[in-house]
Order: sequence, then structure tokens, then C-alpha cells
Amino acid sequence: MKYTVSVDTEPPADSPELDALQRAGVIYLLRRGLDAVETIEGEDGSEVELLESFLAVHPTGALLKVVVDAPSLEEAEEAVRAVTDEILEGSDLLGEWVVSKCEVELHPDLAEESLDEADGPGISSASPSGLTAHPADGTTPSGLSEEEREALRARICALAPVLAAFGVASFGHFTEPDEEDDEAPGEPLVSHEVAELAAGALAYSMDIFLDELFMDLAVLTEESSNAAQCDGPMTQLHSLPSQFSLQYDERFARHLVVTAVTLTGRMTQPGFENLNCVAEELLLRLLLQTAEVTLELYGLMNQDVATAWECFAEGVYEDMDHEWLYDPSMDGIDQDPAAAHLGIAPMGLKNWFTPFNKDRHVHPFALYEDEAP
Repeated sequence: MKYTVSVDTEPPADSPELDALQRAGVIYLLRRGLDAVETIEGEDGSEVELLESFLAVHPTGALLKVVVDAPSLEEAEEAVRAVTDEILEGSDLLGEWVVSKCEVELHPDLAEESLDEADGPGISSASPSGLTAHPADGTTPSGLSEEEREALRARICALAPVLAAFGVASFGHFTEPDEEDDEAPGEPLVSHEVAELAAGALAYSMDIFLDELFMDLAVLTEESSNAAQCDGPMTQLHSLPSQFSLQYDERFARHLVVTAVTLTGRMTQPGFENLNCVAEELLLRLLLQTAEVTLELYGLMNQDVATAWECFAEGVYEDMDHEWLYDPSMDGIDQDPAAAHLGIAPMGLKNWFTPFNKDRHVHPFALYEDEAP
């Protein structure tokens, strides 16, 4: 089965941030090490095949995404960790670096492909994604047992407080009377556990979401191309409106990554008020999709969670105008003279990073030069 293993590596804790030249050197050393490996032999004689790898280096470390074909999730993780440790230890310049995280993440496309290849009992084609069916042996599509799945559910629920800007009421579990009319808001839409699972899944998926954005940036940087023409796969940018894909280049990806980091940081702090620009609206949409895929892969997705996220979206989004970007028939509607009277914001690519009004703010780096204050 194919697995995507995500590895975070870091220099010693007291090291200064890497400058641009140092980051380029790290990419070269890691790339040279990974390219030299085709297969890894386990202690029991089994083989793990390295299929693809992607690198992204930031000022405080490096992210590796390694796609492997392995007999099991555990063997995939162990093999990639062993290779990464060997590359670091074998380099004079990276010898003191450490692996701070090494874990399997099932990308939806790879998981679906593996399920299709399995084509065994319990795999149904009734679902368009093929990800909701469970194999006949009682495991989830990720290969987890029922006991492991429930342990993962508890782990994800425990992450709900990380989303400090939003309580369970934001996800449909109302527990307090309405302060304006002192009347109870009625029965909760979902249970407390479901609201925690929905909130925790967003917190859990932030790492995956940001890692994949960094990976997309690395591909575009390495190929000096755009999302429509590059050879490497896009893990997040492919979910943005396709009509703009020729404009999703390295520069755009850098703006998007900074905006994503800022947005997710605000979501983990009290006092979140509004989404500030179209880019934040689209990024939140991608984060919700990432969380949904994550729960589906682990057999934890259901209609109650979908209801919780609908409640969350209704509270966070002021409108759904950004959805028009996915409809080619609505292309250019923001240029219509009537658009201003309808309250439709400009939807051009550069406008995605422009604050909606003077009370909203985006990171200065995310502004295009002619939009910067």
C-alpha cells in the first residue's frame, strides 16, 4: 500500500535561523541523500520502495514528504525514519540535526488508489470517493483496527481546546442561553463529543494542511513553474479555483503560505473576529476539506460532523461569494457595474489578499507590491 510519510527535521535548539543560502544547501544535501535510495530492506526481509519525495526548508528546519510503497503503516514510518536518520548522520553539515516528527499521512489520492488496487471484499464503489467503505476484516481504510480508531478519535477530540478561538457552541453544541433574550437556544444540533471531534479535527489537520502548502511551494520553486504546468503533484493548490491555475506560481504560493500561517495562528488564540480577505476564505475552505478527508480516511466521518462544520462555517463566513470563483459561468461578475451595489468584493487574484475594509488586516508580506501600504 502507498503511504505518505511526513518528516520534520530541525537543527540544534540554539541554532540561528537559516538564511536563504543555507536553506538552499539543506535542500541540496537532503535531495542528494533521498535520490540515492530506491528501496529499504526491513529486519524481516520485507522491502519498502521509495516512490517520490518532496522537500521544503524554512528558517527553523526542513519538511520532507516521502511517498513509499510498504507492507504496513508501521514499516513505512520506520523505513523513512531510518533513511532520514542515515542521511543526517552521514552529513558533516547536518550531523547534529534531529527528527522531531515522523508520521504517516494518507493523502486522499494515494489512499483511494490503494483501495482501488485492493479491490477486495468490503470495498464498495457506491461512494464517489471510495473512502467511506470499510474492509471486511474490521479495519478502517487506513488499516487501523476498531480499537486503534477509537483511540485516535479520543486523541483528536482532546485537541479541541487548541482551537481557542472557538468553543463547542461554534460547532453546534449550544450550552448557554442567548444573552440577548435570555431564552435557551433550543436543543444542540450535535452532541458535545461530535462538536469536540469537529473542532479537534481542524486542529489535528492544521499540520497536514500547512505541510502540504509548504510542499506545493517547494514543487513550484524547484520547477519554476505554475500549478497548471508543473510536473510535480499539487496537494492543496489543486483544490483552489482551477480557472486561475496558470497564476498559481511560486510568488502566489508564498503569499498563500504566509496567509495560511497567520490564519491558523489566529484560530488558536482567543478573540478571533472575522476572516480578513478572500484568500483566508479560500484557505479555510481547504482546511475544512483536509479535515474531512482525514476523518474519512480513519473512518470517523459522519453526517453529524458535517452538520457541526456547517454550523461553524455559518458563523465564520460572512457570505459565500468566494464560492463563485469555482463556477466558470460567474467569471467576471465582480467587474459588473452592479457588483458594487450587491456588495461583491473584487475577485481578481491580487485582490484575494486585499483586506475587505480598513478594519481588517493581512500580513504585510501577503500583500502584492502595488497593494502594500
